[in-house]
Formats: sequence, structure tokens, C-alpha cells
Amino acid sequence: MKRTLMFLIMILICPPAPFAAAGAAANSPSILIGNFSAGDLSGWKDKEFAGQTHYQLVEQEGRTVLAARADNAASGLFREIEVDLTKTPYLNWEWKLEQAHPPLDERTKGGDDYGARVYVIVSGGVLFWKTRALNYVWSSSQEKETVWPNAFAGDHAMLLAVRTAADGAGTWYREKRNVYEDLKRVFGDEITSIDAVAIMTDSDNAHGAVKAVYGDISFTAE
Repeated sequence: MKRTLMFLIMILICPPAPFAAAGAAANSPSILIGNFSAGDLSGWKDKEFAGQTHYQLVEQEGRTVLAARADNAASGLFREIEVDLTKTPYLNWEWKLEQAHPPLDERTKGGDDYGARVYVIVSGGVLFWKTRALNYVWSSSQEKETVWPNAFAGDHAMLLAVRTAADGAGTWYREKRNVYEDLKRVFGDEITSIDAVAIMTDSDNAHGAVKAVYGDISFTAE
């Protein structure tokens, strides 16, 4: 039991607080999760699994972004925040892979590493076995839109390839995912809220080094 499954357990130990954005009403159609461009990491917590991925706010191309570097290491950042997917179903983020893994067998424990990924986590509360996570990943070997279970957590944590080895390293990509629809498609249930968001760049199973950069993360109504 490690990594993705540990993220799920963390949510059980520390239930998320209701969302309250500075300067925004609770029913705002836009929720800023990661305000990296403002140099702000408030609300984000670190979780180490096997060595420390180095996360740092840096200036790049005229703006502030979150840089991640993993050298035979795996740790992530997560933010406990409840988001109503009936109001703001779209998850938006930017990312860039700067140093990629070679093609890995990502369906196995030995290949369960990703240069970049963004999680959404649904807590089962006291029914811990119902806690689930959907990982949007930059895959080194799967085709785009492929879905598969995490090698450690099984179908409690599913992975979805948003970007692949065919997408060039060194290029910024802007993503928009309908999390409500993705959760329904992947898990087969109608899930109306998520309880945390996490990001991770890791290389502890396949070893080696990977680098990625993350831009701001938000939920929007459309």
C-alpha cells in the first residue's frame, strides 16, 4: 500500500473543510485551487512516500509556476477542498513536461511512475473502502484517453491518460476536463462532489529523474 492509496487514506484522517475563497461567494462559478501564478501555495500540504520530490515556485517565461523535480523519489502536494461538481464540473490546469520517463509498463508496480499527474479524490468518509481517486496523468506508454487501475490501489484509484509520449516535452498544454462526466464514465457512479486535489511527479519505482512544471489549477462552471 503506497502512493495513490496513501493519498486516499489521508483524506479519511483529515476530512476536508468546506470551500471558502477569498473575495468570492460560496456559489462562485469559478474556484481557484492552485494560485501558483500569484506565488501562493497556501492550503497545499506535502506527503512523502519514497524520497522527496522537489516542488518550488519559480519564474518562467514571465510568470510564476510550480516546478517539480523527482530523482528516484515520490512525494506529492495535496489540497483538501470540497468542490460541488454540479456547479463547477470543469477542472482546468496547465502543465509542461521538461524531462520525461522512458516508456514504462505503467500497469505494473515497477512502472507506476509519472512525469506529471493531477488527482481528484472522493472521500468515502467512515466507509473508507468507498474512497476513490481519478488520476489525470502524462503517460509514457499508454494511448490518450486510456483508463486503467493503479497497480497499488487497484480500482480505488484509476488513471486516465490525458497526455502521452506523443506530446512533446518542453511544450505547455492547457487542459479542461469535465470531472463529473469523467468520474461517471470511469467509476460508473454519479459522483457530485470531490474532496481534494493533488499533484505528483514521481520516479521511485522506475528510478531515474523527471521534471515537470504546473500552472494554475481551477474549477469552473463551463
